[in-house]
Amino acid sequence: MIDLQSAELDEMIQAEKKQVALEYHNEAWADGISDGIEAEILAETAISTALVELVRLHGEDDVLDMMETLRQRIEFGEFRPDRTIQ
Repeated sequence: MIDLQSAELDEMIQAEKKQVALEYHNEAWADGISDGIEAEILAETAISTALVELVRLHGEDDVLDMMETLRQRIEFGEFRPDRTIQ
């Protein structure tokens, strides 16, 4: 029972960290836009920075697997701005 509670707590902590990280990214994005940096440049730079860190942490093969998963999610429309969740 304790392991289940620990796992639930870990999930809550991870969710909170993701929310805070998203807030940081949104703030940096807004700052870049207000400084006149185009969204495409911000996006490409964010992806490149993330990939460098992921390769450093997990290696190229694991990151390539992640990229394939992201490709599938794109194909399924998960990132469309007009996507509705049912």
